[in-house]
Amino acid sequence: MITGMTGFGASEITLGKVKGIVEVKSVNHRYLDVAFYLPVGFSSLEDKIQKIVASRIKRGRVTVSVKITERPHTNILLNQEVVKRYLNFAKELGKKHHIKNDITVADIMRLPGVVEAKEVFVEAAEIWPVLDKALRKAVGGLALMRQREGKALSADINGQLKRMLLQISRIKGRSSFLLKESKTKLTSDEFSSYQKSNDINEELSRLAHYIDEAKMLLKQDEGSGKKLDFIAQEMQRETNTIGSKVQDKDVAAAVIAIKSKVEKIREQSNNVE
Repeated sequence: MITGMTGFGASEITLGKVKGIVEVKSVNHRYLDVAFYLPVGFSSLEDKIQKIVASRIKRGRVTVSVKITERPHTNILLNQEVVKRYLNFAKELGKKHHIKNDITVADIMRLPGVVEAKEVFVEAAEIWPVLDKALRKAVGGLALMRQREGKALSADINGQLKRMLLQISRIKGRSSFLLKESKTKLTSDEFSSYQKSNDINEELSRLAHYIDEAKMLLKQDEGSGKKLDFIAQEMQRETNTIGSKVQDKDVAAAVIAIKSKVEKIREQSNNVE
């Protein structure tokens, strides 16, 4: 069964006090194109993430987002040696100038070099085993949604193909009628010329063949989008030839109906992986 190219998947990350979320989404694209939105220091994981995505997704623009929502609190360090120096300096200054030493803890905390705050960063290598599992789960959810879209696309395209077959049947019937009618009105030479110029059996046969090919593609698991687009182009070409050969309003109406359905198939092929 064909798959679509639109989907979304997400999974949570938990490693000690570190929590986060992985989100993977995809939209239509001619090829596989993966974009990354990762925390600082995680760029080294891009190749690994690319391989996981490529193992399940063959076509589409895929966005992988990793967000760290919780991490250990910032570490606060007190430089004891610096505090001693400040206190000794304040004590000597008070004795020398007979100044009352009323320095407070708050005063010391505001002095340069006394307190140092160090932000705790999440190491990519440390969190990768957990991120790996979460990413595979998110990509699996994305793939499942694309499969559901594929079923809907397959049903729609099959419907268009069935309606095309009805129009082909009408063209065959009308063409046969026109041939019989012309035979009674035209001379032998005129009829022979008319028969050659209005012969559309080959085009109708090819059109029916392409419909069968399209139905077979809808049963394939992957890589059908580009092939389906190519077949739709060929359908359009054969239909145009039929319209140019048979100058009849009923055939023209059927040709327009077929072209409309072929165009819808081409549009849907852009949604197929």
